[in-house]
Amino acid sequence: MDNVVVKKYKLKRVDVKSEYKIDYEKELNPQQLEAVVQKDGSILVIAGAGSGKTKTLTYRVARLIEDGVAPENILLLTFTKKAAQEMLSRATIVLDSRCEKVAGGTFHSFANIILRKYSALLELKNNFTITDRVDAEDIINHIRAKVINKQEKRFPKKHTILDIYSKAVNKNTPSDEIIASEYKQFEHCTEKINEIIRQYNDYKRSNSILDYDDLLLYLRTLLQSNSDIRKKLSNQYKYIMVDEYQDTNTIQAQIIALLASEHNNVMAVGDDSQSIYSFRGANFRNILNFPSLFENTKIIKLEQNYRSSQNILALANEILLKAKEKYTKTLFSEIENPIKPAIISASDMKTESEFIVQRILELSEDENIPLNDVCVLARSARMTYNLEIELAKKGIPYKKFGGMKFIETAHIKDIIAHLRVILNPSDIISYTRILLLLDGIGAQSANKLLPVLTSSDYQINAKLPVKNPEAVIKLTQLIDDAQKDLFNPSQMVKNVLNYYHPILMDKYDDYTKREKDLEHFLNLSEKYTSLEDFLSDLALEPPDSSVDDVEAGSVKDEYLTLSTIHSAKGLEYKAVFIIGAVDGRFPSTFAFNSPEDLDEELRLMYVAVTRAKTYLSITYPIDMFDYSTGMVLSKPSRFLDGISQEILEKWIIE
Repeated sequence: MDNVVVKKYKLKRVDVKSEYKIDYEKELNPQQLEAVVQKDGSILVIAGAGSGKTKTLTYRVARLIEDGVAPENILLLTFTKKAAQEMLSRATIVLDSRCEKVAGGTFHSFANIILRKYSALLELKNNFTITDRVDAEDIINHIRAKVINKQEKRFPKKHTILDIYSKAVNKNTPSDEIIASEYKQFEHCTEKINEIIRQYNDYKRSNSILDYDDLLLYLRTLLQSNSDIRKKLSNQYKYIMVDEYQDTNTIQAQIIALLASEHNNVMAVGDDSQSIYSFRGANFRNILNFPSLFENTKIIKLEQNYRSSQNILALANEILLKAKEKYTKTLFSEIENPIKPAIISASDMKTESEFIVQRILELSEDENIPLNDVCVLARSARMTYNLEIELAKKGIPYKKFGGMKFIETAHIKDIIAHLRVILNPSDIISYTRILLLLDGIGAQSANKLLPVLTSSDYQINAKLPVKNPEAVIKLTQLIDDAQKDLFNPSQMVKNVLNYYHPILMDKYDDYTKREKDLEHFLNLSEKYTSLEDFLSDLALEPPDSSVDDVEAGSVKDEYLTLSTIHSAKGLEYKAVFIIGAVDGRFPSTFAFNSPEDLDEELRLMYVAVTRAKTYLSITYPIDMFDYSTGMVLSKPSRFLDGISQEILEKWIIE
């Protein structure tokens, strides 16, 4: 070693330009950054309320593309079309237009695209129509009338039968078990309910109709039964991201596993503490079992909240401590505010409502908080009835979420029925609807006409078994002419509206009001070049508001929001009131004997609390009569019991 000459070198720092356009370290907090830069493998991001999950998903899309992943190899699945569009639009802004090429949408819209492409493998026609909830109930009702005796009592209505079927599908559970566990009062009808469900499925297949549940069922079947297609799709979508994973049902979780079978590159983002949709078939266990379903899952927790003050989060954390099963997390915020949440007891529901109205006025006048930033949340819609009376007395404008949707109105359903028949003449339910709009056509006449009109060799003529053949000929002429150009939906809608206008004037006294909705419908159609795409989007992502709502100013003008907690998930307000938080209503007495149901009610309280940014008031009356038990409910929700006054102040209205 003595003969070795050691030279001394000076090190000079070389500034290397970052290979990334985006400064991710600057834009994201450490936990968000960890989720964004993790490229391969399975990742579960537990995103607490208000912790920036949308931002995390947005930047991960951008990061993958900057890492050289082709946009068409990325699949982003969300629960609303709007959410996917928002994320990809933001990603385009922070990076570039490559993000627009990412495949993004809902599970159902993705299934629709894949099934149209591979329909032949499932013995489906590629012009199948997607039926909405109301039309599915009509099909059930048609079958129900044939299966049961008219004298039969205590037989479930059409909507209940459809609920049983849908739950059986989404929970991957036989309908017998669904009836036994959730509809015990109809166990004596199990055999006939199953027969109706069997005929319902036969009817859909023979008439090329799919409901929402079918989209998922057929996609799963395609992936399970055809390994070549599964491998092809898995290799096409090499990086999969799923938003709101806690809201997935069993079939959706299986679809994700099948799509990821070739690579295991799945990022699921969600919050187990916001799993509140079991009544829709969501499976809480999906997010708990994700690490066991996907090997070597990395779990990342987003706990910094950017919405609420620390005082509100302190309450949210206390509530979460009561959950039996959960991913442990502690929300924190850098937003400081001296005002603590409060629970307030009132002598009765009227006093409770009067207090809330008074407090809303104080917030508006003293704190300059606009009505648009104030929300009253309730466990169920009926719990706001007393409050609505008090709001009307004081002239406070409000909008209550949960009324009839634009797409569910009779006149809009009439137009959609015409378009569905144009696209798919085998859609018997839609054909029946539009025939019954014609003068002189009743149910019996329609039943006689349908085999004639839907036969492959039908020719327009006057020899029809009805009193008013001219009206039927005019309708069939409209359908035949429209089928010649299925790629001009707006012109087709114009033609249908011209034909329908005399019917509208005859059927509806308020037709002038309904005409505005039809104009709105025409405007919607102008965005499309394919009738199939237009009808699919209407079924999968129906518009919420009628044009009448917009023109009345309810969207633009200032108004207070009344909402169920389920409808408010994902929203935020400066001031929030949680009304009727009395034990027995929130949680409901129906949940008392089920630990799983009770835990979901607790998560619902957590969701309600975390909608508030600055002010949170929780109220309850001490004389609420419960008709289901005959008891007077007087105690505050057990989810708030035992919480220190340092976290939750307690007040009494005198």
